[in-house]
This record gives sequence, C-alpha cells and structure tokens, in this order.
Amino acid sequence: MSQRGVDFWILQGPGWLLFIYLIYAQGIPAFDYQLGVAMGTQEPPEVITEVGSAFWYGFAFGDLVIYIPLLVAGLIGHWIGRLWGRVSLGAALGITVYWPVVCLTAVVSARGAEGWTLPNERDFWIVLPAISLWGAWGLWRLTR
Repeated sequence: MSQRGVDFWILQGPGWLLFIYLIYAQGIPAFDYQLGVAMGTQEPPEVITEVGSAFWYGFAFGDLVIYIPLLVAGLIGHWIGRLWGRVSLGAALGITVYWPVVCLTAVVSARGAEGWTLPNERDFWIVLPAISLWGAWGLWRLTR
C-alpha cells in the first residue's frame, strides 16, 4: 500500500479528530475544571465525588502536558514521513490504548461507591472501547 493509502488516512483522520476532541474535552478542563463541567465534558464532584473529580482532572492535566503534544507531534511527523513522527505517534497511540482502559475500569469499579452516581455509563462503554481499538490498530499498523 502506498504511503498515502487507506491505512495512512485511517491513522490521520481519526487522529486529528481525537486531537480536536482532546483539546475540547481535556485541554480546556485542565485549565478550568468547572468550565469542563459546564461544557458537559467533565463530571461534577456532586456526581462522582471529590476524589472522582480529582481523578478526571488528573487525566485532563496529563493529557494537556503530555498526550496532546505527543499526539500532534506524531501526527505531523507521520504526515511528513519522518521517523520521529512514527515514534511519537506510536507513543501517543500507546497512551490511546491505555487511558480508555483505565477510565473504563475506574467507572466499573466505582459502581455503587458512596457518592458515585454517574448518570450515563453507557456513553463510556461506547466511546472508550472505540478509541482504544483505534489506538491498538494504529500501533499494529505502525509496526507492520
């Protein structure tokens, strides 16, 4: 398959959509968690406890300072065909596989915990496995 074949676009297209999503859903709340709550991208402490909010904020901050820059560098480097881009994108895809698994496990493990009243767990079950599967496919593709 050529460098700009279907696999290339399956990495690039969803990758840039994920980047935009991460800026909106994680980058903004890393600066102002309550704004993320107001935007509907984060859960308020009244729903998931102070510890749950701290956990989600930790992911938002980590995404802002590590994951988002690594993903954008990887996508750009992959776009221009640089080895460092493939390495950066591979690292970002590793995070892409990992964090949805951690978050979904936390959501399941917190069921029934005092103060945890997540209103719609179904959305987590739809979005997080899809992101993780795309990341795993991308890692497989990069290493072929």
